[in-house]
Amino acid sequence: MDLHYYYEAAVQGIEYELDFATRVFKARYGRAPKDLREDFCGTAALACSWVRRSAQHRAWGVDIDAETLEWGRKHHLAFVPPGAGAVSLHESDVRSAALPRVDVTLALNFSYCIFKTREALREYFRTVREGLKDEGVFVIDIYGGTEAIDTKREPRKIAKSVAVDGTVIPAFTYTWDQAEFNVVNHHVVNHIHFDIPVLGDKGKIRKAFTYEWRLWTLPELCELMREAGFANAEVYTSGWKKNGESDDVYRKRASFPNSPGWLAYVVGTM
Repeated sequence: MDLHYYYEAAVQGIEYELDFATRVFKARYGRAPKDLREDFCGTAALACSWVRRSAQHRAWGVDIDAETLEWGRKHHLAFVPPGAGAVSLHESDVRSAALPRVDVTLALNFSYCIFKTREALREYFRTVREGLKDEGVFVIDIYGGTEAIDTKREPRKIAKSVAVDGTVIPAFTYTWDQAEFNVVNHHVVNHIHFDIPVLGDKGKIRKAFTYEWRLWTLPELCELMREAGFANAEVYTSGWKKNGESDDVYRKRASFPNSPGWLAYVVGTM
């Protein structure tokens, strides 16, 4: 009952996110990126997936949690095949990690929302800007919508799957729990719960992960990226199908109507 397996199966869309970062980089600079940095990398699943794509790819993962990084070394890095690119994991604060400059930096799953003041987030964005090459792209994601500021629970069934290391992950229910929202400062407390039926009562795991963040808005994120030195900060959101579900095609937008819930990427470029 290793919670990292369930988190990855429920939350991460690794191949889609790597495809998106590659697409916006190529559209901006006319070539494919090679060097990637994953901030708040956790188990480094994304960094390891990046180097599997090409022997010319390099990746660096940065996270402050030594235990999670070690899990990533055992369950992801150890399964990067011979002939793939090179990946290196670093236990460090993302604001002070001394690493080579890269083409793309990713900070996904709203991880940067741990920075709750404009000063702290601007400083982080500034260090990302300095760690990019002259042609570079920074990608973050954010959620919002009319229901984003409500307390609510949103369960979702996750199908049985197989992890990179061959571990079979049984079908389970993932619940996103927006437990608290402070209207004065936009501070939130969110939990992730799992219900794994094959494990019976032991599979009912409450507060498997808890996050205390500031829920930033799109204009704030764009403004802070520009203040940190990015030449451009652009918003990408998906469209909607007739049944009201996302079409999962993220396009650059100058305006977009609100809805109960939406996801967006904010992309900083040089």
